[in-house]
Amino acid sequence: MNQIKKINHLAILVEDMQDSLGFWRDALGLEVVEQIEVPEENARVAFLPVGDSNIELVQPTDSESGLSRYLTKRGPGLHHVCLQVEDIQETLDKLKEIGVRLINEQPGSGEGGRKYAFIHPESTQGVLVELYEL
Repeated sequence: MNQIKKINHLAILVEDMQDSLGFWRDALGLEVVEQIEVPEENARVAFLPVGDSNIELVQPTDSESGLSRYLTKRGPGLHHVCLQVEDIQETLDKLKEIGVRLINEQPGSGEGGRKYAFIHPESTQGVLVELYEL
């Protein structure tokens, strides 16, 4: 199996970015290193480093988006765990080969050339898992 390099980030779905920063930034003292709009995901995202990983706060920006529906159904909280891998396509191919249910069989492309794909929670004991290749 492809080598997992690290936990890249833990994504937390939030209703209001500023309210959430009141805890993560102001109460815990984590630094916000970047806040961006991600139009293809209908989201606003803030990154707060913790060691070699990040806390990623995600706020939906469109009430009809999948993120917004998830938030309405399940409420705010942990959304997914992101694992950084050496070769995302190799990882996806091997997971598919052994019967793991994938949300994305081919990786998408994101900011900075990163590649990403999601594994369905049915195959992960209820945890949405994202894979990153940087």
